[in-house]
Amino acid sequence: MANTTNYNWETPDDTDLVKDGALAIRTLGSSIDTTTKALNPSTTLGDIEYRSATANTNTRLAIGSTGNVLTVAGGVPTWAAPAAGGGMTLLDTVSLSGSSTTSATFSSAYKQLVVYIKECVASGSVGHRIRFNGDSGTNYAYHYIEVFGSTNSVDRDPNYSSIRIGYTSNSSTPRGAAYNLFTVSRPSDTNQVFVSSQGYAGFSTGPVGDRSVGVYDSSAAVTSITFIPDSGTFSSGTVYIYGVN
Repeated sequence: MANTTNYNWETPDDTDLVKDGALAIRTLGSSIDTTTKALNPSTTLGDIEYRSATANTNTRLAIGSTGNVLTVAGGVPTWAAPAAGGGMTLLDTVSLSGSSTTSATFSSAYKQLVVYIKECVASGSVGHRIRFNGDSGTNYAYHYIEVFGSTNSVDRDPNYSSIRIGYTSNSSTPRGAAYNLFTVSRPSDTNQVFVSSQGYAGFSTGPVGDRSVGVYDSSAAVTSITFIPDSGTFSSGTVYIYGVN
């Protein structure tokens, strides 16, 4: 008897006298059935197959869960939850008070920090600043622009002990309070960290808009932020610090 090249199915030779044709057909059909099933082991809607370590035999990969992505683990396909990327994690919520407020220590592994300051109010102050890691050395530089009505003013300092990021207010009303949003780029960098800030503050004489860009030049990655009024003390305000994966 002869055998097929790929799947080794048994077939009669050209010179064979097939005495039992039904048996020959059943033998060939059984071989085909067994091989076909080995190549198609799926049992459930959504299953897929992949080549196993055994020749002419596939392995069934059951359908994954909603939201899973197909990846490779241990040299074979598998379903898994997608890797984190671009999402934000709330690292700390800070209540502003006193002459300075420092956040909890957080990981420096994030690609970026996004910080939102809500309803910042302080007595005896018109501005507030940030420091990183409690560092009060002259390792900061910033460029600050203020827009008040039709008047613009610019404040810049290349060797300062903090970065000015915005105004505070002396009112806790929604229109009067100060709001600020800033990002800290490359917080894990041990060379230079960049800050970009924009904000709003309301006063009886009108609203003030501000924008600031700054640099922190240090060999340490950012793991905490201190908030400081220009003078006086914070009376209220909430800070939300997010890490971007």
